[in-house]
Amino acid sequence: MLLGHLALIVAASFASAAFYVNFAEQPARLALDDRMALLQWQRSYARAALMQASLALLGFLLGLAAWWWQGRDALWLAGAVAMLAPWPWTLLVIKPVNDRLNAAAPERAGADSRLLIERWGRLHAGRTAFGILATILFLCAII
Repeated sequence: MLLGHLALIVAASFASAAFYVNFAEQPARLALDDRMALLQWQRSYARAALMQASLALLGFLLGLAAWWWQGRDALWLAGAVAMLAPWPWTLLVIKPVNDRLNAAAPERAGADSRLLIERWGRLHAGRTAFGILATILFLCAII
């Protein structure tokens, strides 16, 4: 059961971090002027991307291991897939927005960059949803 509990902890950590971004960091960022909002997004994203990608991969591997060694319950496998889902979501859906925001010069920030940051926040909510789904699936598998 240790693998399953570790998978649950990692999934909950991922979901919590993603939720924090949507609930606290994004609204605080949007309260800044355009230049500072863009600069804050660029600095925050560079650090957060590595952390969230690592948690997603670790959660996937732990969920997969729990599925393999703890009875092949489909809930473990579904949770593992939900943990990995933020990767294609990010690469296929969010990356074009990320690229535009990363390429934007803070001194040229304005209404366009603010709209991109707002759009990014809405898209990031998908990552939060995947984390919450994985957490629920792992919890159900444990119960």
